[in-house]
Amino acid sequence: METRIYKLTPSAADWDPNWDLAKNQGEVIVRAQSPADARIVASEAEPDFLDTGGKPAEGASTRNASAFRDEKLYAVAELSSSEFSAEGPRELLRGSIGNPLKAGFSS
Repeated sequence: METRIYKLTPSAADWDPNWDLAKNQGEVIVRAQSPADARIVASEAEPDFLDTGGKPAEGASTRNASAFRDEKLYAVAELSSSEFSAEGPRELLRGSIGNPLKAGFSS
């Protein structure tokens, strides 16, 4: 399937209570197949809870809790011109994505 370049930008205000559920990762650019796929690509770039050594339950994951998947928190726009080629694998192209777990929750 053909890929395109998308920019995901935080769209909610800093005080929005939805940020209590997921961390603001700032603006990122991804190569993906669609706007919906861009959200998935960005969320897959975040470390998953299972990658942290935590064991909430077998098969559990935090991928679906990503702010990138929340339309109230992030807007997705296709870039018509970009320094990145639209051809290539689905991946994060620019942005710094950290651990999505909220600071202050340590084991």
